[in-house]
Amino acid sequence: MGLLDKIKSFLPKRKEPEIKNNVPKEKENIRKTFGVYCHGNHNTEGDKLCPKCTALLTTVFTKIARCPYGITKPICEKCETPCFGEKATNEFRSIMSSAQRKMLLSHPMMTIKHKLQGLGADYAKQERDKKSTDKQKQAEEKAKAKINNAMKSPKSSKSKTKSKNKRKKK
Repeated sequence: MGLLDKIKSFLPKRKEPEIKNNVPKEKENIRKTFGVYCHGNHNTEGDKLCPKCTALLTTVFTKIARCPYGITKPICEKCETPCFGEKATNEFRSIMSSAQRKMLLSHPMMTIKHKLQGLGADYAKQERDKKSTDKQKQAEEKAKAKINNAMKSPKSSKSKTKSKNKRKKK
């Protein structure tokens, strides 16, 4: 056992990152938001929702269960590939955005956590886009460098053949 191995044995071991199941929290957030929206706009009370909101909520929960991201899904409001269909997605997003102020008053901690998750998703997208544009720029620079090298190399070979031809004439 070398010195480096002894030092490593004293250091704390790294834990594997835990994969969190975001689906139950997301469903609870959506359920509460729909409740606040429906109570405010459709005059319902208690746990009951109007038939339109109930149908949309059922569709949303069904699609969340089939989400291609699985348990590590981003929040539905920030998802790039919404699974609900265009009409349902627009209705869902309008309900979620119109109920934001009331949610802040009725469920402040949940709303703040949800907003922080949204900011995290925005930041992750921004970093991903930044990396992809950097990779594209590097690929373009490599392509330009190859083109420049290809343009330079035929000239140098032509000059070599010209000098060989001059030697033959003498």
